[in-house]
Amino acid sequence: CRAEHAAQGVRVVTEAYFTRGWTRFGADARVKDWLAAARPVARQVLDDPAAALGWRCGGTWFAGVDALPNDAEGRIGDGPPLAGAAVDFIRETLGLAPLWHAGQLSVTRPGYPQPWDGEGEAAFRFRQRRDAAHVDGVLPIGSARRRMIREPHAFILGLPVTEAAADAAPLVVWEGSHEVMRRAFRAALTGHPPGLWPDVDVTEIYASARREVFETCPRVALPAAPGEAILLHRLTLHGVAPWAAGATADPMGRAIAYFRPEMPGGIAAWLESP
Repeated sequence: CRAEHAAQGVRVVTEAYFTRGWTRFGADARVKDWLAAARPVARQVLDDPAAALGWRCGGTWFAGVDALPNDAEGRIGDGPPLAGAAVDFIRETLGLAPLWHAGQLSVTRPGYPQPWDGEGEAAFRFRQRRDAAHVDGVLPIGSARRRMIREPHAFILGLPVTEAAADAAPLVVWEGSHEVMRRAFRAALTGHPPGLWPDVDVTEIYASARREVFETCPRVALPAAPGEAILLHRLTLHGVAPWAAGATADPMGRAIAYFRPEMPGGIAAWLESP
């Protein structure tokens, strides 16, 4: 019975990931062991005077890209390698053996979002009303900030670092959006040699696909607690909700460690793999 129950759990997680574009893994002792080493280092990162340069949106969001000093196995200091049910799923179901890059430490605090220097009024409204919804790796390039596929990730793994209320700027996703975005990017790249794909301007079709997602895909907030893990499909449209008035969190803020290893096979695999 135990084996049957475990198999059923794997099926549920797998279906959720490929159908909805995200899945959640419950509290895991291996993740908690990893956090025991990661959490104090995260506090040190934020206490470093140099971190002041990393705060955006009026001091309410620390982007923290590559902020965690983990090695390729996810170890931080004398801590254990990154492990848990989510990592098992990545290896066994997705067939990936990631080398972990320096993790992102994304932190929001009460009042998020506030206007960000250099952010236009339209962009700020989009952050407020549409959670700054985006697909990772589709970057604004050049002074005209035209969107191009420059960082094809394999997946997005989020590990909550601190306790936070459900309405304290949670991660949000649009379920099923990964297939809408896949169709859009296929259309954008059709007729272009694969070697030129990183330089194809996808700005208009990306914006059109996001509008379709907003109209057709349910928006779901994904609050989570330390020890849990959230795994997003690499093409899933996602963002961060505003911090609700009165929402509470750890004094550090609502902190999540994110990992986005490179997709083996580049843009072609990023676009076509399940």
